[in-house]
Amino acid sequence: MTNATARTVANVVVASIGVATAYVVLTTPPLRRAAFHAARWWLGASVPLYLLMEAERAWAESDRRANRKAS
Repeated sequence: MTNATARTVANVVVASIGVATAYVVLTTPPLRRAAFHAARWWLGASVPLYLLMEAERAWAESDRRANRKAS
């Protein structure tokens, strides 16, 4: 088996497992509720943190631009 064939087979196996897991989670109400709860928690934690980091980066970048224009 070549390296390319092995990668293709591995990708198909991983994709199949992902589809099967998604089906089981979406068709089982307790798992579906847990998945949506986890998604809300993850988005609630990661999105505000990302926005805060971007605001800090923009603040620092605007200070650099102001210093460049003043020089």
